[in-house]
Amino acid sequence: MPVIKTDRSGNLLRDRLPKEEFHRFLRNGEILSLPHGYEVYRQGRPISHIYFPTTASICLTVFMEDGNAIHATCVGNEGMVGLPVFMGLDFSPGTMIAQIPGQSVRIASANFLHALRSSAALGKLVRRYAAYSWRFANQTAACNRLHSVQQRMCWWLLMAQDQLMAQDQDGQQDELLFTHEFLAEILGVRRQTVSTIAGSLQSAGVISYHRGVLRIMARQGLIGASCECYATTKTLYDQIMQ
Repeated sequence: MPVIKTDRSGNLLRDRLPKEEFHRFLRNGEILSLPHGYEVYRQGRPISHIYFPTTASICLTVFMEDGNAIHATCVGNEGMVGLPVFMGLDFSPGTMIAQIPGQSVRIASANFLHALRSSAALGKLVRRYAAYSWRFANQTAACNRLHSVQQRMCWWLLMAQDQLMAQDQDGQQDELLFTHEFLAEILGVRRQTVSTIAGSLQSAGVISYHRGVLRIMARQGLIGASCECYATTKTLYDQIMQ
């Protein structure tokens, strides 16, 4: 696995570190490719590494006694996976699974804790990100309770596109490799519900969908079809992480 040698990791959280702190922190960092379904952490098991996604998306997956599972929240290149270590835990209170395949920077938990003790800038960033994560979770809970499935789906698609735009990948920021099954899992609804919503958005010219490739045709239309939560959380991230 390659070691990072550039001035940017592709993770927005880590890239906020001052240049000198960035290079010192990344000294032991490595790039890992995460396939779809890769289990980053299992509930109750030790947390060996901290992950900073760059192109992957890692989701907290909650399993119920009847075997059903739902993806409660996802972390992309805006954040990190492994906050329980920062909170003083040596095990994972939840199961984290890569749902969008891609790359992530990772660092051993022991090295992360050592860096925290020696870097005031890193400690500040992680504390701020913890505050944002708490607020984002609250916003998601309210959204799931008050807003329609279509609004929630549009919010999720906008966040996914933002991640691609941050990566600036060859001008393909409008293409998302999502199946209806995957979106149904993320939203906690039936596949037929997602298909109906996608058909409605496609008829309105907001998206197009063909063979697992979802293309955003009209971003402003997608924003208009979303709920207030997209703008709220985007503004909060900028305010908290400044």
